[in-house]
Amino acid sequence: MLKNTFTNIFLIVTILCAASTAMAAPPPLSAADMMVLNRVSWGNSETASRTMQAMGREKWLKWQLHPTAADTLPPQAQAQIDALAISHSTLVQLANGIAERDKAVKQIQDPAEKQVAAQAYQQAMTDLARQTAARHILRALYSPAQLREQMTWFWFNHFNVHQYKSDIRPMLADYEETAIRAHALGHFRDLLAATMRHPAMLRYLDNTENAVGHINENYAREIMELHTMGVGSGYTQADVQELARILTGQSVTRRTDTPRLKPELQSQYEHTGLFEFNPARHDYGDKTLLGHVIKGAGRSEIDAALDILTHEPATARHVSHQMASFFLGEPPPDSLVQQMAATFQRTDGDIAATLDVLFHTPAFTSSARFKDPVHYVISALRLAYDDRVILNTAPAQNWLNRMAEGLYNKETPDGYPIDAAAWNGPGQMAVRFEVARQIGSGGAGLFRPDKPNAADQPGFPQLQNALYFDRLRQTLAAPTRAALADATSPQDWNTLFLCSPDFMY
Repeated sequence: MLKNTFTNIFLIVTILCAASTAMAAPPPLSAADMMVLNRVSWGNSETASRTMQAMGREKWLKWQLHPTAADTLPPQAQAQIDALAISHSTLVQLANGIAERDKAVKQIQDPAEKQVAAQAYQQAMTDLARQTAARHILRALYSPAQLREQMTWFWFNHFNVHQYKSDIRPMLADYEETAIRAHALGHFRDLLAATMRHPAMLRYLDNTENAVGHINENYAREIMELHTMGVGSGYTQADVQELARILTGQSVTRRTDTPRLKPELQSQYEHTGLFEFNPARHDYGDKTLLGHVIKGAGRSEIDAALDILTHEPATARHVSHQMASFFLGEPPPDSLVQQMAATFQRTDGDIAATLDVLFHTPAFTSSARFKDPVHYVISALRLAYDDRVILNTAPAQNWLNRMAEGLYNKETPDGYPIDAAAWNGPGQMAVRFEVARQIGSGGAGLFRPDKPNAADQPGFPQLQNALYFDRLRQTLAAPTRAALADATSPQDWNTLFLCSPDFMY
């Protein structure tokens, strides 16, 4: 009798524990959850899927929109970033070091020796750009703050600079880190202001040549056409000219002394890092920008122009349209742009709040964005290797260059396009299939440390056996499932999956 009683109690406790466990376990991710995860992050992975499942979609979205200050990467990834010269050298140190090498090259008399030195000088600058790309890729792959990394890429294209103009390569790391990434989910005015002061932007769009009596309109035009209001939004050529006058005196310098200035201008001089505002080069006449009179006062004119431009309804619409297009992969409906722009204006340009509107609309959840090359490569690596940290980003950088979307390599200020037509041509797809084969078959050098005589640590992923594939399978089209069923090896299966139409979105 006693034995039966204990048996019954044991059965009851077992049932209660099982029920409690079932109640505590978060529900599996739905197809809609997987779509949101795939689009808000750089792509699905087992770790990311588990995180969203544990938090729930809404809590996960809130976390992505408002990440904590700490951004902990896996130790192996962080160690690679910490070892880069860009991580322990300031912008001034990098730029000055490169400038000294350039000076030394110009002093060489022997033609053959000069050519070798000039090549080494260019290689040194290119290496700094590659370091910046390596940091960008590692963060995109492993940062828990995935949306911040995506928006860093978006804003870099919005405020694009080209690495091969002048001496911009030594400036890239600081530009991406302090001007772009630091404000990627903050307020648009802060972001615009940071780019307007950065030497990379001032150099790229020729504001270094913009001075009283010698006006250069390049930067002013792009601010209005691309960065704020957008084409056809109501500004005039006169507004461009007035903004260019406001921007006179902002330049780049490596000088360590203060220039000789008239006594009344000395307090106006500013020199921070490589940024310089030289009042002797500034147009102190009064200006009229978009109907607003701005008294000639020096640097404070920039703040007045920032306030005017960022509070223009056209800026709210243009920026909202660009963000929506980035996530939808196509022009957004006017109603969505209006909804986002209203939030942008109400919150004084709060980027996270504006994105929150987008992520909760049917237009977002029903859209299908074709992956541009950067999204394709990063998402393939995240899915294939999850939190196994790659040891060499060079293969990924090379793939992006082959697919014509090399990081920091868009020559024109409009940045890379996001529409499918730019990336789905036969030549592009052929390269993608080759990249898929390399990722799916053995790593292609991703696990060979970037150092002399380093041994490779290859290993192809087992996508078909991964737990997260059970979650992804529900989203695959029947032809894709049929093709995968005919795969003759794990490597073949991986390649077919990464080549599938389903994975291109």
